[in-house]
Amino acid sequence: MSEEQPNNPLHGQTLEMMVDSLVARFGWTELGRRITIRCFASDPSVKSSLKFLRTTPWARKKVEDLFIASCSGSSDAGNGTAEAQREPCAKLETGSSNESVST
Repeated sequence: MSEEQPNNPLHGQTLEMMVDSLVARFGWTELGRRITIRCFASDPSVKSSLKFLRTTPWARKKVEDLFIASCSGSSDAGNGTAEAQREPCAKLETGSSNESVST
């Protein structure tokens, strides 16, 4: 079963985990600047963002792309703490390495 999506870097990552990670890393203001959607710029909340992103494929794709880029060692780190920035990325990185370790 661990072989189902070996090339999918988002496998096991929920949309809520991605949004929480991006907010911790960049903050709502910077997130709204990087991805221009109202749910990030006008009275933002995780709940309202998830509702919009779940029904809007193009916006979800932008969030997923930014999440992957932020975990791949992008040099423009946001204003969150280092621990908050690395936690979901560590899950992303260990998700693929755990598959190759198991025998």
